Amino acid sequence: MSIEIVDYRPEHAQAWARLTEAWLTEGGFAIEAKDRQSMDDPQGVFLDKGGRIFIAESEGQAVGCGALIRMGDGFEVCKMTVSPAARGTGLGRKLLAACEAAAREAGARFLYLETNSRLAPAIGLYEAFGFEYLAPRDTPYSEDRVDVFMEKRL
Repeated sequence: MSIEIVDYRPEHAQAWARLTEAWLTEGGFAIEAKDRQSMDDPQGVFLDKGGRIFIAESEGQAVGCGALIRMGDGFEVCKMTVSPAARGTGLGRKLLAACEAAAREAGARFLYLETNSRLAPAIGLYEAFGFEYLAPRDTPYSEDRVDVFMEKRL
């Protein structure tokens, strides 16, 4: 499977929303207001505020995505997912590497993320990339959705 990671373009809007909704549903999570906003307006939520969105394409089809939201002198990594057909290919690692490279290029001092302890493969990836656990903090998501907070200093 040949996969290319590209920057988000307006023609990715439907695929972005589909991928985001799919991982939430698969994980048993409700689609919350912040999710809906990022699915409906990726340009305004991410790009217009100095963030990035990456789309993984295979044979013209979007098979994964990941995004960065600007947070002061760092970025939050969010909305990372790989479609079931592309799992096991190292794509999650490639998407996270693209996020980290973009953050470093932008002069970021850290990467931050929020996730759920039920998402063991994702947590394993974050640990392998050097993310460290943080104490719980305020989040716009429900406590059923987010119970793990991590950061990587760059």
